[in-house]
Amino acid sequence: MSLRTPVTAEALVTSEGPAQRRAIAKTITLLESTRADHRAQADELLTALLPHTGQSFRLGISGVPGVGKSTFIEALGLYLIGRGHRVAVLTIDPSSTVSGGSILGDKTRMEKLSVDERAYIRPSPSSGTLGGVAEKTREAMLVCEAAGYDIVIVETVGVGQSETAVSGMTDMFVLLQLPNAGDDLQAIKKGVMELADLVVINKADLDKDAATRAQAQITSALRLFGHHGNPAHAQVVHGSHGGHGTTTPEAQWQPKVIQLSALVGTGVDAFWDAVLEFKSLQTANGRLAARREKQSLAWMWERIDAGLKQAFRQHPAVRELLPQAIAQVAAGTLPASTAARNLLASQAGQA
Repeated sequence: MSLRTPVTAEALVTSEGPAQRRAIAKTITLLESTRADHRAQADELLTALLPHTGQSFRLGISGVPGVGKSTFIEALGLYLIGRGHRVAVLTIDPSSTVSGGSILGDKTRMEKLSVDERAYIRPSPSSGTLGGVAEKTREAMLVCEAAGYDIVIVETVGVGQSETAVSGMTDMFVLLQLPNAGDDLQAIKKGVMELADLVVINKADLDKDAATRAQAQITSALRLFGHHGNPAHAQVVHGSHGGHGTTTPEAQWQPKVIQLSALVGTGVDAFWDAVLEFKSLQTANGRLAARREKQSLAWMWERIDAGLKQAFRQHPAVRELLPQAIAQVAAGTLPASTAARNLLASQAGQA
């Protein structure tokens, strides 16, 4: 897609139908470009779009391959569209950074949702580190919000640190599990479970007894985690600020575990009721706003760290010394800490 004619914020916000979809695609392509002039255009456009963002609900969804994420997201998307919402689906796929493209094939997996004009589906960026992919997904999320999509779903394949990345950019993190998950809780990464605001036992129709057993066992596990996991679970009393104050059971969100069958279409309404309950509580006690504020600041520092690292690597003195330092550390003839200090000193002109 040509980027010679830049998209304006007004065109993206006010256009409709195919024209808006083209504007969204063109804008996201601009965001994913590595060219310096494109980055400058992207920064200017994002700044102009910012007043039009933040009105959506951001829902993160993860689960192991085979758990039925695509079927679930399509069922949920169609359910929401039927109730007047506009739905955007974005993905974070760390494997795409290796294969050179998203292996998820989102549009082919969500055939009905992908052709509905009230939905927009965008696969993972095709290159870069997980941090880079996450950054582009965050920016794409803002673009979709500015275009009027009031529900933004961010999906991950559930490998590496992708769950943490998704949890760090959404209002609510949902973990999908299979009915037999209760038989082997050790197979579920504890860190991922602690991130979950809601756990869904999908494909519950295949084995109702196993699904019920998994629901009970995962519920017990979540109680054991208590509030040592996701800070968003520990809510404050109404009227307190910034997450400080005395917690009360009435003001706390307790992660739930529900059963669902996306393929059959049962349980989607109960799932959305749970999401709305979470959203209502988080909004009332101020934690939704606090979560987003924390995320925005984390994104800023993350990009500062990445920018400093890039500038460091491109410094002439560092580029001259780096190959030798790498060789010495790899050979075990120079401590890694010493090599790091030498390289930092060379950048500062102290070598």
